[in-house]
Amino acid sequence: MDKLVVHGGASLDGPLTVGGSKNTALPLMAAAVLADGTSRITKVPDLRDVRTFSNVIRVAGPAVTFDDDAHTLTIDASTVDHPVAPYELVKKMRASFYMLGALMGRCGEAKVSLPGGCAWGPRPVDLHIKGMEAFGADIELEEGYVIASAPGGRLDGGSFRLEPSSVGATINLLLGAVRAEGASRIENAAQEPDVVAFGEALQSMGAQIDGLGTDTIEIQGVDRLDPISVRNTPDRIELGTFMLMAATAGTPGTPVEIREGAHEHLGQNFKDKFAETGVDVNYEPETVTVTRPETLRPVSIETAPYPGFPTDLQAQWTVLLGLADGTATATDTIYDDRFKHVPELQRLGMDISVDGNTATVHGGAPIKGAQVMSTDLRASVSLVMAGMVADGTTHVLRVYHLDRGYEHLEGKLQAAGIDIERQEYEEFEGDPAGTPA
Repeated sequence: MDKLVVHGGASLDGPLTVGGSKNTALPLMAAAVLADGTSRITKVPDLRDVRTFSNVIRVAGPAVTFDDDAHTLTIDASTVDHPVAPYELVKKMRASFYMLGALMGRCGEAKVSLPGGCAWGPRPVDLHIKGMEAFGADIELEEGYVIASAPGGRLDGGSFRLEPSSVGATINLLLGAVRAEGASRIENAAQEPDVVAFGEALQSMGAQIDGLGTDTIEIQGVDRLDPISVRNTPDRIELGTFMLMAATAGTPGTPVEIREGAHEHLGQNFKDKFAETGVDVNYEPETVTVTRPETLRPVSIETAPYPGFPTDLQAQWTVLLGLADGTATATDTIYDDRFKHVPELQRLGMDISVDGNTATVHGGAPIKGAQVMSTDLRASVSLVMAGMVADGTTHVLRVYHLDRGYEHLEGKLQAAGIDIERQEYEEFEGDPAGTPA
């Protein structure tokens, strides 16, 4: 198994380059299944989740080719003859559940395993199932699988309100609705940039969709969709992560340049909160420049659906608060149990307490290197971020979580001045550097 070893104290000089968005690439891959022919997606990050989802799609029949050097993915969906997404693959990542909508849209039937994914919090797929039923699907649960079919081979269409709003459910329902017999309506739809970019790609394929970026999406089903050649969007969460790293590990007064991001996808709430910390930030079309201040101000945040503060940046913000001069809170209203990083940050010396869905951080406690363990994707990068500013060496174990969402992170950080390396270790060997906490 791999770990990242971070020797703290090196300054983050930059520049850093933002890669393609995992959260947009995966829906685009699912969209390609809807078209009889070959689709091409560029700026696709080389991530575990992309490779896992490629294998999920291959099971259904399409041929998937990934050129990791060119960051280009080609999906030939001329054949979709096995509408199944098996447990052994779906359990590795929840986004595989997009195959429910993709297969219902393409084949009118699907057998999709209930998903796995990060080991935190309840993330039920009830909304996906109920929404698909509202659009005309007959659904049964059998031995851990969702067995879905559309009478006559196509969904009828219908109306469904998401409570709460959900990115995943919005995407899945769009996948099913765009080739339905009739019209569909998604109320309280997700407005995230990932959803908008995905919906625009569907429009380019011939889908009739109105209301992208609002809370109500109207779809008129069409008989067929055409293959597409599309460029993936930059990863807004990687951009936000790099901005927070620059604000904490940069040299005060020295700008750090972050390239090829789309800062407008961050949402105004994050930008406002980031500015309140005292960081000097300059936004240009494809470049964000961050200058760390001498003293960071503590700023409380509360996550919310877009354009609110992203839940995927909550763990990283917690690390920033650990370096701030004072006390502030991080409240997660999206997932109640997204604080598995807190005990690991405490091992590094951070003064944090959790009450319900709120973490209170008392800034200024000395952060010292230690051995810590990743529990999910965003928690893992927060541990790397803390290790960058710690006194001493931090071993971040189980970084397969991190590899699901950050492409070659250690290489990017090494090039930007951070002393970090990847090492193999035996999970349960007696060596203290290899025994999990």
